[in-house]
Amino acid sequence: MSTHANISAALQGRRAAIQEQWTRELAASLGTILTKGRITLEELRAQCRQLLEVLEAAMRSSSDADSGGPAFREVRAFLEELTRRRVQAGFSSSETATFVFSLKRPLFDALRADAGGDANRLADDVWMATELLDQLGLHTVRAFQATREEVIHRQQNELLELSTPVVKLWDGILALPMIGTLDSARTQVVMESLLQRIVETESQIAIIDITGVPTVDTLVAQHLLKTVTALRLMGADCIISGVRPQIAQTIVHLGVDLQGVTTKANLADALALALKRTGVSFGH
Repeated sequence: MSTHANISAALQGRRAAIQEQWTRELAASLGTILTKGRITLEELRAQCRQLLEVLEAAMRSSSDADSGGPAFREVRAFLEELTRRRVQAGFSSSETATFVFSLKRPLFDALRADAGGDANRLADDVWMATELLDQLGLHTVRAFQATREEVIHRQQNELLELSTPVVKLWDGILALPMIGTLDSARTQVVMESLLQRIVETESQIAIIDITGVPTVDTLVAQHLLKTVTALRLMGADCIISGVRPQIAQTIVHLGVDLQGVTTKANLADALALALKRTGVSFGH
């Protein structure tokens, strides 16, 4: 038989022994991960069984051991889903990749048993099996990196949304307290959040408070102007509060034209002006 057929036969004929040895060795290497509950022994055993099933089916239906081929599509999909679950469970990339690489010893032992005393056959079988598992292990590492990047990107977006809360101060009046550096990404979130809330609440005035913005440069001023312009297109007025003396001097020094945008020194003054514009008056 060919080397490819030898590996396929070992996966099929010695699957139970391979699975038992693989699960046992994996459980021993994971150690504290099992005891801390990030994965149970039953889950580990099921994952080993499932990978062996799809791997044996792929080897049986293919003519080579190219893990990137169509025959291994289900194997790659299984590893990607397993990686996604492990990222969510807090596994590291090495702990995740070890799941595949640790299959080498049990599979090599099975190939050795089938080869008998044929050293040349065993060398060829082990070499092909090594290449195959290395390819699958590297695929797992790439899947881990991609999944981690997705998680980080989602967390960054969530932090941006949390750091730009739109607050309803009064009927028709919204406020957005800005804290930290105002960059392009945050400006986009600010505009989307404000515009959505303007529509939802039918507000006429939005107050952007920049008390918590440490510095204002040309780029920051441009971002503010874009937000103001977008609000005006929606039929809402905008007041910028928290313009401290040093920020006012910086804006003048930069030659930035705020195009008639109303500014106030603090949020209280901005709210008082907004209430006046909306016709709210308080009796004495």
